Order: sequence, then C-alpha cells, then structure tokens
Amino acid sequence: MFGRDPWGGPLEISNESATDDDRSRNLQDVDRAALSRPLDETQQSWLLAGPGDTSNKKKRYIDLGCMVVSRKHFLWTVGSVLGVGFLIGLIMLIVKTVPHHHPPPPPADEYTKALHKALMFFNAQRSGPIRKHNNVSWRGNSGMRDGLSDNAARKNLVGGYYDAGDAIKFNFPMSFSMTLLSWSVIEYSAKYEAAGELNHVKDIIKWGTDYFLKTFNSSADTIDRIAAQVGLGDTSKGPSANDHYCWVRPEDIDYPRPVYECHSCSDLAAEMAAALAAASIVFKDSKTYSEKLVHGAKTLFKYGREQRGRYSPAGSDPSLFYNSTSYWDEFVWGGAWLYYATGNTSYLQLSTNPGIAKHAGAFWGGPDYGVFSWDNKLMGAQVLLSRLRLFLSPGYPYEEILRTFHNQTSTVMCSYLPFFRSFNRTKGGLIQLNHGRPQPLQYVVNAAFLASVYADYLDAADTPGWYCGPNFYSTDILRNFAKTQIDYILGNNPQKMSYVVGYGKRYPKHVHHRGASIPKNGVRYSCKGGWKWRDTKRPNPNTLVGAMVAGPDKHDGFHDVRTNYNYTEPTLAGNAGLVFALVSLSGVKTGVDKNTIFSAVPPMFPTPPPPPSAWKP
Repeated sequence: MFGRDPWGGPLEISNESATDDDRSRNLQDVDRAALSRPLDETQQSWLLAGPGDTSNKKKRYIDLGCMVVSRKHFLWTVGSVLGVGFLIGLIMLIVKTVPHHHPPPPPADEYTKALHKALMFFNAQRSGPIRKHNNVSWRGNSGMRDGLSDNAARKNLVGGYYDAGDAIKFNFPMSFSMTLLSWSVIEYSAKYEAAGELNHVKDIIKWGTDYFLKTFNSSADTIDRIAAQVGLGDTSKGPSANDHYCWVRPEDIDYPRPVYECHSCSDLAAEMAAALAAASIVFKDSKTYSEKLVHGAKTLFKYGREQRGRYSPAGSDPSLFYNSTSYWDEFVWGGAWLYYATGNTSYLQLSTNPGIAKHAGAFWGGPDYGVFSWDNKLMGAQVLLSRLRLFLSPGYPYEEILRTFHNQTSTVMCSYLPFFRSFNRTKGGLIQLNHGRPQPLQYVVNAAFLASVYADYLDAADTPGWYCGPNFYSTDILRNFAKTQIDYILGNNPQKMSYVVGYGKRYPKHVHHRGASIPKNGVRYSCKGGWKWRDTKRPNPNTLVGAMVAGPDKHDGFHDVRTNYNYTEPTLAGNAGLVFALVSLSGVKTGVDKNTIFSAVPPMFPTPPPPPSAWKP
C-alpha cells in the first residue's frame, strides 16, 4: 500500500507483519529520504522545536484557511475596523439626536408681504356660505337664496364673489379676474408655494369656477342662455330697493335680487370659457374636475360663437357698469386658452385668424391700443400667444400672425417705457393708461404684470431684451417699469400713501364698501338705515385688508372719502391684476414655469408651406 509522505516522496506501508528490526530499518530509510530534501524556515522551526513549543506556535499564528497570519496583526486589524465603525456610528447618532439650529429664513420682501394682503380681499368678497378659515371675522353667510328667489331663473346661484363695494355679482369682470389668477398660478406656482399661498389662491379660483358652472347647463354640449348677473344696480328710475340704492351688509340683504340672463352673449361666454380653460390647467392633477372645467369651457365657447351678440345691450343693467364694447377680442383670448387647455389646433386656428384679429383691433392703433382690461383682452391674448411662438415656434400656418402679435407686443412694451410718449405720466410717475380718467390703478397693475411676465418670457427664451426702433432695451428695463408702478401703488408717491388697504403705515380708511363700513354689532339696518354709515366721516369699523382702491387722479391727488367711489372703491378685476403683478415681482428671480401651460399641447410638427407657384416668363 502506498501513501503520501508529508515531507515529499512515496511512503510504502506493507500489510504483512514485520519484526521490530524490520520496522526500525524501514523508519531509518524514511528519515533519510525526508531529510535528503531541503526544508523551509517554518518546517525547520517545527522540527527543531521541542514538544513544549507547539501550543505557543498555535497562539502566535492563526490559520484562516486560505492563509496563515500573525495573531497579533489579525487582532490589531479587527480591532481597528470595529473602532472606526463604532466612531462613525457614534458621530451619526450625535448628528441625528442633537437639535439643529438652522438660520432663520430671510424676511419676506415687500411684494410678498403685499401679496398676502391682496389675496385676503377675495376672502372678504365671498358670497354664499363662509368657511371657518375665511379669516375675515366681520363676514358671514350671505346671498343664500341667490337665483332660487327669482321665479324666472329658478336655479341655484349661491356662491361666487361680490364685485366691489356693493353686493352685485357681475360675471363678466368676475370671470376675467379668475382667468388672471389662474394665469398667475400657471406661471408662478413655485413663487406662490414659497410664499405659502398656493393652496389659498387655488381655493379662491375654485370658489369662482364652481359658481360659473352653476350659471349655465355645464353638463350639456349645447346651451341657449347664461346667468350673467345677480343683483340690480340701476337707480335712474327712482328710489327702489336694490344693491346700489341700499347701504346694508350683504348678510342683512332682504330685498329682491333678480337674475339677469343673456341669450346671445358672445363676449361673456368666451370670457367664461377662458376662465374655465385656464383653471383646468391649474387643477390638471384633479383629473375629474379638470375635465369638467374643459367640457364647460367648450360648451360656452361654442355657444358664444353660434349665438353672436354682446351681453350688455343698450339699456340693460350691465351696460351701466360693465359695458362690453366688442366680443372679437374675447374670441382671440378664449380661443388661446382653450388651445392651451385642450391641444386642439382648431382653437389655435381661430385665435390666429387674421379676420378675427382685425375685428379685435390688432391692426389699428387708437388711444387705448395696448391697454389691457376687463373689456379689452387683445393685449393679454397677444402676450399669451407670443409665449407660444417663443417656446414652441409652431411655424406654418400660424407663424405670420404669431410674428405680428409678437411684434405688436414688443411695440406696446416700448410704449410703457418713460423714453416714449405714448402715455402721459403724473408728476409722481404713475402711467396714465386711461388718459386721466378716474380709477386708473386697475389698468396700471395690468400693464405692470404684462411687462413683468413678458420680461420673464424673454429671459426663459435666452433673449436678453428687445428692440424699440433702433434701440435695444434689456429685460431689466421692462421689469423696472413694473416695479416703479407697483412701488407707487404701495406708497412711493407724492401722497406717501399706500393704495392697498392694510399695507404700510398710511392707507385709505374710508373705503367705499358696505360690509367694511357697517359694524358687526348685531343690529340689522334697513335699506336706508345704513346710509348713516355711508355718510359718516369716521373711519370704517372693519379693515378691508388687501383691497386696492380706485386710486389717485391725474395730478396725484387722492380724497379718502367713502362716498366718492372714483377714489376709494376696490374691484375684483383690479385686485386680480395686482396679485399677478405682486407674485411676478416677489421673492427670488425664479422666472416662469415654461412647460405647465403646454401640458395638453401635443408635440409640434409644423406643416411645410406649400411650394411656390410655377415660374412663368
């Protein structure tokens, strides 16, 4: 039998019995064979060591299977690894358990402070049930029978907003206001979020759009009427209990509130369509509600296109207060918003139709050219469609009219600058967009936000400025115009007065507003009984926080008199423009959200233009 000799060489073991002499002889042969091979140091040390040294060798070395290492080095390495791991764990534990002392956030800038207050105005204007978190202590439920008390209408019109210092719900300027607020959220949702106002402004918008959905059959594809107004303001026919003759808190109204319906109102229908379409983008994450808004917008726009007419014909109550001069500008405006909300190019084709643009006044000047307001939407539509050209450039067949709109937008922006003489300015620096007529601030804030958002469009498109004739102006010049106008409104004016109630140290105290001027003392004043609160020279007992009043005259003069609404009455449309301007200028310069407005727009693959006609000699 053969085995393996651990020292090298064969080892033969015989199964046969052998004598002691034989065994001794064989072992001697083995020893000589083993010792004939050279030994390494470890083998020599093992052979030289005595029997008592074996345990010491085992203690000095550790066999890891693949290698033999010094026990001292092994223990030192393991100990080092465990020590380092323990130290890292201890540091992480300390970092997580010790309280952190972050530096306080920077104080809010003045535009953000004013923004908080400007949004509060909409809380004070709510009609219908008032929620606990409304934060306007002197307001309560009102208009709880609106629409239901009118035997002709017999529909639930509870909700919405009162327009100004009265309790009338004018849907035309109200829908314009909601469109502006939605537009501002689409462009600057990050700024609203940073200011802690995003949920607030979305709640304001939804309160308005929920009401609009009640004013027509929003579940139908075809309609034949819209509730255009709740309440009556005409006092020309003698004393009659209505929303202008009476001076009472909205909560105490006990006189009839008739509903004015229109059956051919293209302007109102298109503006309400714009409001619902813009809001559908704001609420795009709420799919069901967003689709409901889009459906309503389509129905309204279709109705407006088919049943042509102005909502405020001569002699009607709306014509006395919010008379619409045309519906063509609303077609351009509403069509643009419906295109953004749906991606349907038929709406883009309509809003870029040269014939409609011509009727809307796009190709002629006039003293009010470039003035954006609740009546004339052309300038806003041109800025909105210039955005499309700057970021998506849809090309043919839209390029020609979009380039025209873009050029006209640039021209209007030039007219806002003090280097040009398109509009006069007061000595204090307020631009006179309404040419010295009363109530100037609502037009000023609209120009301010258009200038600011257009400057952000140019920046986002990596365009440093634009040309006014041969001169190039940077976007900072345009943004500075917006700031100087808003600063004037916030107190940097000859009167040293803020025209936003509750902002600054000095602001109007006799605001033309029924709810703010009558104390909430449990007394129910009659229609004429409240006149004493209208006529008193004492300040309003309730502060209408955030209300932007009508503003100064063309000489920078201002009279804080409750009975003169040309100075002291605020409006929904005015405050909506103010909110847009403030949020665009507030916080850090983060720019606009380039993509959200295009969320429903499919990728653009421009159709190539037709080939030129054959050459003829």
